[in-house]
Amino acid sequence: MSKKPVFLVLGAGAGIGGNVAKKFAKEGYHAVLARRSDEDGLNKLVGDIKQGGDEATGRLVNAIEDGAIEDLIADVEKNIGPIEVFLFNLGAQFGDRTLEETPLKLFEMGWRLTSLALFRVAKTLAPIMEARGGGKILVTSATSAMRGNAGQHAHAAAIGGRRLLCQSLNAELSVKGIHICHIYIDAPIEAPDTIGKLLGPELYQKLLEERGNGKDMLVIPEKVAETYYHIAHQHRSAWTSEVDIRPYSEQPWWNN
Repeated sequence: MSKKPVFLVLGAGAGIGGNVAKKFAKEGYHAVLARRSDEDGLNKLVGDIKQGGDEATGRLVNAIEDGAIEDLIADVEKNIGPIEVFLFNLGAQFGDRTLEETPLKLFEMGWRLTSLALFRVAKTLAPIMEARGGGKILVTSATSAMRGNAGQHAHAAAIGGRRLLCQSLNAELSVKGIHICHIYIDAPIEAPDTIGKLLGPELYQKLLEERGNGKDMLVIPEKVAETYYHIAHQHRSAWTSEVDIRPYSEQPWWNN
């Protein structure tokens, strides 16, 4: 068992999930990083945190599987320590697809990865947090939670549902000491395992040359991590329930 408070991220890629975990670990948390696949990538993230003298544990978890989320939470609570902050960072971005190109199975998977998975987290973790007097659940989201676009049928429906689920959870749980914040990223993220995978190596490199690599025109995961940490440590008289993040050069979704 760790003597430190526990930060658990579900969806710990090399972008936001991994970098937020690094931030919390550096600030004195035991970071637990859970992701579906790429054990080598997971081990690298955990190794980077440990190399800096901080605590971290990795778990491979397929969140769609029955009982996987519930078992993860039970395992961490029993063998590592009480989960003080949970970051729900699962994505369901399948790229632009027409209605004809969006099969029912894909549409359903988007819902399972976003809304249903978050519901399962809350169903399992909220009673535990309530019994302890409180906790934090941070939820990464996207522009599609606010606005549906052509080609985003599965993503917009899934992410939009996740936003409203956050509002419903917050309405019930905030008075019980559980802080839930919906954090939507209203711009591309400078991360190889999110937009990098969608675009492919060549287009991603071109994007970095045009807008990244020090130009600050893409969301930088290391900088976003500071915002996540701040939200998780707000005084309860000034909790943020929803926040939007974008670079200085981007127009907000409602003006774009």
